[in-house]
Amino acid sequence: MELRQLRYFVAVAEELNFGRAAARLLIAGPSLSQQIKALERDLGVRLFDRDRRSVSLTPAGAALLADARALLERADDLRSRARRLSGSEPVRLGYVNWLPPDLGARTAAVAQVHLDAWVAPSHTQAARVADGGLDLAVCWVRARDLAERGLNAQLIGADRLYAVATGQDTGDVPAARTSILLDDDVTSWSSWNAFAEEMAAGTGARAVRIADGGITGPAFFDHVRRCRRPVVNSPKGQTAPLPPDLVRRQVVAPRVYWTWSLVWRRDEDRTSVLDVVEALRADGDLGIHDRDAWLPEDDPHRH
Repeated sequence: MELRQLRYFVAVAEELNFGRAAARLLIAGPSLSQQIKALERDLGVRLFDRDRRSVSLTPAGAALLADARALLERADDLRSRARRLSGSEPVRLGYVNWLPPDLGARTAAVAQVHLDAWVAPSHTQAARVADGGLDLAVCWVRARDLAERGLNAQLIGADRLYAVATGQDTGDVPAARTSILLDDDVTSWSSWNAFAEEMAAGTGARAVRIADGGITGPAFFDHVRRCRRPVVNSPKGQTAPLPPDLVRRQVVAPRVYWTWSLVWRRDEDRTSVLDVVEALRADGDLGIHDRDAWLPEDDPHRH
């Protein structure tokens, strides 16, 4: 079965006349008849009842007509996407440390996505999109950031944050009984600091100021050992395994979420960029709207 045979089938079904269908398809009548017979053999059903004076769809032909049209539409869409891809500039996508694991599979059909090699903090990536250095970025933003920079955002991911603690207790820990670190290096940790300050104010967690880059890495584990409370782990994550003297505990009452937004310029009108935005749209709210979930007041996905 070939796509051209399906096109012939649809043309004959719409014209109900082999002569008119052949003229429409710009092929000879006998060739059209042969191709329809070949399609009927491949499918194992008769598509048309025909004699010298009339042509009509069989019940099987009528039942298969909608499917044939749908397949042809999908084939046409594939061709148009391929033509657009072949002549379009790559879509430049920046990120912090997280990307959808199936990003390539979801965007391959709509655009050439180029991952920017400069992995930078959220506020830097949002600024690069606003300035035109990137087309899209995956980052954490507040509603005020979007307004100030002229950006749109859609939710594409969410991390439920947990705590790391000393001892053997791996049970849940209320957010009010945790500590959260804020680093003096605002160049690297501006977005995290803003999130942490609001979490402390909104949940009762204790804010602990540091100046050694210990939001991640071995220095983070040292802070956990010094703190008397479990310490909230940032979405930057840990590249090293959890040391044997420390445990992971879920934060509850409330459950704390960090959201990942895909941001783009509000005046963006390129189809390739907007198609990537649509392809990466999150499936559902990822738990962030559950009754016991917590987001900062200015999170663009809070409401």
